[in-house]
Amino acid sequence: MDENSPVFAIAVAAELAEMHPQTLRQYDRLGLVVPGRTRGGSRRYSMRDIVQLREIARLGSEGVSLEGIRRVLELENENKELRDRVRELETALADQLINRPGARVFAATTTGAAVSLRAGARPQRNTQIVLYRGPR
Repeated sequence: MDENSPVFAIAVAAELAEMHPQTLRQYDRLGLVVPGRTRGGSRRYSMRDIVQLREIARLGSEGVSLEGIRRVLELENENKELRDRVRELETALADQLINRPGARVFAATTTGAAVSLRAGARPQRNTQIVLYRGPR
């Protein structure tokens, strides 16, 4: 079972989140935490939903408005989606690099030009010294 599996009925979710079931219904109507639904229309909460409910309670106790809480949750969810996408792209890139040995490798020169390198070769190190005298 993963954290996004909707398995908890509203009574269990309310108990885990230490809230009243009516509060969970209100948050669902407001779009703060939208649980999954069964074919019959019953709400089913995931562990991730429970964590979000606890976060709502924490932010509310600190005086954050429901609109502020909605925005915080929205940004946290977007952040998680972006991290997941980056992880997915990193995996795809690693797979490409592993599956394409001998692919061309490039380095940039100090002027910004691209230089082709052999696989496993290192770019030449530039040891020139440049003196700069700023305006006086």
